[in-house]
Amino acid sequence: MMKKGPKEPRFEEALAGLERIVRDLEGGDLPLDDALKLFEEGVRLSRFCSTKLDEAEKRIEILMKGADGAWTPEPFAPGGADLDEPAGGGEEE
Repeated sequence: MMKKGPKEPRFEEALAGLERIVRDLEGGDLPLDDALKLFEEGVRLSRFCSTKLDEAEKRIEILMKGADGAWTPEPFAPGGADLDEPAGGGEEE
């Protein structure tokens, strides 16, 4: 039976934690030991976020590869917007 470790944070949670740590460290009023602990936690969160971004990039590359294995760059369309359609709907009356 596989042992379960501590629950892995979501990317957004890790990024928010990293932002909080940066703010706290930039405040400059922490004792040295506390600042070092926060710095270590920040490094850990930074590595976690970097790994998640690398994984996401690889997943996108796999999804964008054609059936023949050739890389076919596709324009990014947030929300599935049709890039060929002019802004404002494109229908004339």
